[in-house]
Amino acid sequence: MDGDKKKVGGEPRQLLSVFDGVFLMVGMVIGVGIFKAPSVVAGNVSSGAEFLFAWLAGGLISLAGALVYAELSSRHAETGGEYAFLARGLGRGTAFLFAWSRITVIQTGAIAAVAFVFGDYATQIVPLGKYSAAIYAALGVIGLTALNLVGTLQSKSLQKVMEALLILGLLAVAIGGIAVGSPSPAAAPAAASAGGSYGLAMIFVLLTYGGWNEAAYLGGEVRDPKKNMTRILVWGIVAVTALYMLVNIGYLAALGINGMKDSKAVAADVMRMIAGEKGAILLAVIVCVSAITTMNAAIFTGARASFAFGRDFATFAHLGRWREAGSTPATALLWQGAVTLLLVFASAFTPDGFSAMVAYTSPVFWTFFLLTGLTLFVFRARDTEGERPAFRVPGYPIVPLAFCLTCAYMLYSSIDFIRGPYGPSFGMAVLGGIVVMAAGVPLYLVSRKR
Repeated sequence: MDGDKKKVGGEPRQLLSVFDGVFLMVGMVIGVGIFKAPSVVAGNVSSGAEFLFAWLAGGLISLAGALVYAELSSRHAETGGEYAFLARGLGRGTAFLFAWSRITVIQTGAIAAVAFVFGDYATQIVPLGKYSAAIYAALGVIGLTALNLVGTLQSKSLQKVMEALLILGLLAVAIGGIAVGSPSPAAAPAAASAGGSYGLAMIFVLLTYGGWNEAAYLGGEVRDPKKNMTRILVWGIVAVTALYMLVNIGYLAALGINGMKDSKAVAADVMRMIAGEKGAILLAVIVCVSAITTMNAAIFTGARASFAFGRDFATFAHLGRWREAGSTPATALLWQGAVTLLLVFASAFTPDGFSAMVAYTSPVFWTFFLLTGLTLFVFRARDTEGERPAFRVPGYPIVPLAFCLTCAYMLYSSIDFIRGPYGPSFGMAVLGGIVVMAAGVPLYLVSRKR
């Protein structure tokens, strides 16, 4: 028994092979975004070639970012995450601002965004009127928060089954879309969305590639991480990029660039062309279950991040209360659920709830991605002679510099969101996220005194 305890509290065991790491990474990255984001990307490009190039560029940018995070994780594997990197690299104040933004903008906004994907596809099965997507989104948030309050355990087996169904569904849509695609030219490329923003398109592309920053934390459990982490990151991103390219070629072949732009549930529309209404409903069910699984994971982890934040700072001590019944951070779950529902309600009155949540979170998300990338240069400058982490970014400083410049461009593009296809409709969402983030500055000053 004592020996078992020693293993639990000891160092991570390096048991993962390259294949294991690649499989885990693909599962972390692929989510419900690929069923929704392509239609928004299509609305911000002028041709099919530009559309496909955006997805290829997304893979390359994600690879650069994953390599940066892999080195950061190898330097501070015992804590992990942006909070630790920012605290060690740029100070406790920056880390506080990140933690505050995570619980009020980044995590809650991400849950609401996935909730709207669930709502859009649930509406394909049983529509509930004008605000159908928002109603389903709110019901999903309420139901899953309640389940977590009870203390429902997550099922790893269910996660694996849903990932497999998700990938199979994507392959079916891709191959079917290419097969049914009309050989005759679609609507003239010039008629595609005029006045779109390529930067805005890339926001949605990179959102769909999200998750590689979690995959980079596998370093402590991979055999020979110095050599194999590069292989896992490269082949994992290559695999995801290949799948996304195939799926988007299928979308493009079946609907054309303008058909994608006008679609609310692009995969369901393609499946409807392939297998009729029953096929579209089956795919919608798969996406809905996958979205619920993703939301549940985000609600579970997000509440625990809020709990840790409450334990670290006395001002937010109420979030750091743990309820023994069900073994859950009940107060943090209720806070997170309330903020998410408020975001869902506000987004219900915009042209597209999913896009509104991306507008709300993107400036804040890219601000901290940029700051986290810059911490690598800080750590390198502090290195003493002979000090080498287990993994170092190849091509330094070009690769991390390219990543940081991309983050800066994406930050600019996310603030420029209001010039996108919906114009000023999302201006309040962009401003709201920035204001909420900035509110963390006076809160930190108060917390520091306490």
